[in-house]
Amino acid sequence: MPTDLPTRDFGRTGLKITPVGFGAWAIGGNMWGPQDDGESVAAIRHAVEAGVNWIDTAAVYGNGHSEEVVAKALDGMADADRPYVFTKGGIVRDAEGKNPRRVSADLAQQCEDSLRRLKVDVIDLYQVHWPADDIPLEEYWATALRLKEQGKVAHVGLSNHDAAQLETAEAMGHVETLQPPFSMIRRETAESILPWCAAHDTGVICYSPMQSGLLSGRFSRARAEGLDANDWRRANPEFSGDKLEANLALADALRPVAERHGVTPGAVAIAWTLDWPGLTAAIVGARSPSQVDGWMPAATLQLTDEDRDTLSRAIQSTGAGSGPVRA
Repeated sequence: MPTDLPTRDFGRTGLKITPVGFGAWAIGGNMWGPQDDGESVAAIRHAVEAGVNWIDTAAVYGNGHSEEVVAKALDGMADADRPYVFTKGGIVRDAEGKNPRRVSADLAQQCEDSLRRLKVDVIDLYQVHWPADDIPLEEYWATALRLKEQGKVAHVGLSNHDAAQLETAEAMGHVETLQPPFSMIRRETAESILPWCAAHDTGVICYSPMQSGLLSGRFSRARAEGLDANDWRRANPEFSGDKLEANLALADALRPVAERHGVTPGAVAIAWTLDWPGLTAAIVGARSPSQVDGWMPAATLQLTDEDRDTLSRAIQSTGAGSGPVRA
């Protein structure tokens, strides 16, 4: 699709993607509390109209519901105006959306199910969500490569795999893309994963660049305590105790940089990830058009050396997270 936003080469795929993409986890509805599908559709369309040219979803998000909502949002769009759609297989849950299992023995069927829900003939990028527990990496990566050969998917990648696993897969067939976690709090990806991907021309789209809302500038202890009972963040250690305090302090420390550029702290947090060599783009979730507006400026925000110094000091002084502090 045409876009006025800048684009980056996505590894060797030949795709040029915007620095931010729409993350469709929360719109699945089963792990983030109640979500209105109409609001989800409006958020997706708003992001696309603003120039975002790719969407990332997964079969497990709402047990397929996220993929169905994405299809609804894109229904009626001309082919030339449609964003790329990336999805993932390799995790299944029970009918109630609980008890996740990392299984890939039926990856080919999972792909067929995603094709049906997304209402497309070819998936632009198909990723294996996590290392499987039921079969070796060599087996499920062979299936992924075969899906590409069959034309079911245009490109194949991995998500949440470490450098040793990437080496194993690369020996069988090029790992075109990787989706790891990466944020100012969760920084370990910068140690070995980003350098490996840069050396192998593997495109990287990171998830949770605002650490699931902690660095958005709108989170608070009261909000953490009031999370819906079904919200996965209630049980995550980053959202309670001393870790929460450090993370919120870091979010506050982003404000001087945000004010210099006239953007939100969340946009600064995303721009920090985009500043790292080896990272192609960031997946950013939204449950409403207004949330899209909050992070969209990250697509064009250029950090200065003064900004980088300020952010490095903030990470060190708050003690939030772990991993390298500056690109």
